[in-house]
Amino acid sequence: MIVLLFVIALLAFSLSTVSGGGAGLIVMPVLGMLLAPEQIPAALSLGTAVSSATRIATFFRAINWRVVCYFVPASLPGAWLGVWMLSLMQPVYLDLLLGLFLLGNLPLLLRRKKPGTATQPQTAESTIAPPAVSMRFLPVIGLLAGFISGFTGAVGLLFNAFYHRLGLRKEAIIATRAANDILLHLTKIGLYAAYGLLNQQVLLAGAVVALAGVAATLLVRFWLHLVNEEVFRSIGHAAACAAGAAMLVMAGQQVIRQDHVHTTLNATHSVVSASMGWRTHIYSVAFEPNREIELKHTHPAFNTGRVPGQRGYWYRASVLHVSMKRGIYITRGLSHTIKT
Repeated sequence: MIVLLFVIALLAFSLSTVSGGGAGLIVMPVLGMLLAPEQIPAALSLGTAVSSATRIATFFRAINWRVVCYFVPASLPGAWLGVWMLSLMQPVYLDLLLGLFLLGNLPLLLRRKKPGTATQPQTAESTIAPPAVSMRFLPVIGLLAGFISGFTGAVGLLFNAFYHRLGLRKEAIIATRAANDILLHLTKIGLYAAYGLLNQQVLLAGAVVALAGVAATLLVRFWLHLVNEEVFRSIGHAAACAAGAAMLVMAGQQVIRQDHVHTTLNATHSVVSASMGWRTHIYSVAFEPNREIELKHTHPAFNTGRVPGQRGYWYRASVLHVSMKRGIYITRGLSHTIKT
């Protein structure tokens, strides 16, 4: 499994260098096979911090320090808030939202370039074009990036669009992101240690990810100049979609497992119904022959197992009826289920 982690991390960081980020989001599913969910962000931060240091050394002259000065101060308290939240709860539902957000890059990936538009020639010395968005938004972006990074361990491609809208070229995006991220990751590592989220297994996984990140940066630096800006952006959108799909699958499986999610479908000659269970709640919809739709929510009202002579649960149900004859109305009631 360690070998698999190294290979996936090497490919992910190679793609990350070309696309401007996102390695952490791709490596997360593999780390999920080795570590507990709350330990994944710590291992990612260890590996990404070393990778960021390598990118800074490789592309130091392309760093836009103005962006760094606006971004970093707000990202550090955001990271503390994210790590504190991680110590209280698992980030699985945030991962689902981030996965959906990343899949929002799919229209950008499929969008065709308008005929007659030509890409402007770029010189090796130019690292920034006139900004398309104001710098005053960067502290807000930094705060959000720090929180999400502290909570999930990786922010990756989520805010890549803002770097593009600032007019940064590919080398400047790679270098400036690394400069923004390294202090953030070092701060998170200290916070993870303070909250007891670092152990030998996390350090080993982080070391493997770090080694893969260094190797990927050293390999990609020799052919990055062959990738033009349009291809660079397209690769970034494709990486975001792939990472979003991976996050949705991984987080979805975890939600199904930990929250006991299940679905049922029943069909007879008169009634068709479907239901979904989540934790102790059951949500259902039924289509009845008298042209009525029932939307029902059921959950345990109380457990009767401690009452002498009684076993099972009392369930409270609320039903929204939509009827062609009687209109819209709500009914409520209790039902008792015997515990076997």
